[in-house]
Amino acid sequence: MSAERPVVVAITGASGAPYAVRLLQALAELGQPTWLIISSHGYRLLSTEVGIADQAALRAAVDATAWDAHIRVYDDGDRGALPASGSVRTRGMVICPCSMGTVASIAAGTSRSLVERAADVVLKERRKLILVPRETPFSQIHLENLLRLTQAGAVVLPAAPGFYHKPQTISDLVDFVVARVLDQLELEHAVGRRWQGDAATRE
Repeated sequence: MSAERPVVVAITGASGAPYAVRLLQALAELGQPTWLIISSHGYRLLSTEVGIADQAALRAAVDATAWDAHIRVYDDGDRGALPASGSVRTRGMVICPCSMGTVASIAAGTSRSLVERAADVVLKERRKLILVPRETPFSQIHLENLLRLTQAGAVVLPAAPGFYHKPQTISDLVDFVVARVLDQLELEHAVGRRWQGDAATRE
């Protein structure tokens, strides 16, 4: 593992497994040390949406060599793991996708799992917490919880891809969201295409 500060990535049970897999691929390609936590519902999501039944299959989907070099997995039930301590310095945390149940728990500060405790730590240490919800529509409760977390310093980055870059594939749509996550982490990358302005304004 590199001496560079790791990014904590959590996968929870909201729909959006392709975003999670692509994010892990991108981080591994960049050589970014990554601490991964997957909730039980996150594993179910991976199986249902992208046919990834276990950690071995996810390792293969990301790239086994890059996984072994850059990704370390922690059990969601282990609240004594490194991501649970504020004294361990990290680059921040991404929960992708982030369920509304996870949002509610973090907003309430319950810290019942490693995902929730790690997010609580990132907030209290004033590091970047990026939440990627994919829920629609939002209820008032969802919105109030998201507002509370935004006020606490989190970044709410919905899995809402744009279309101005004229996507041709589902991968293009996934890359749009993952690129925004990488931007929030202040990582240089070549995922997706950036806006170049209207052709008329460039002439």
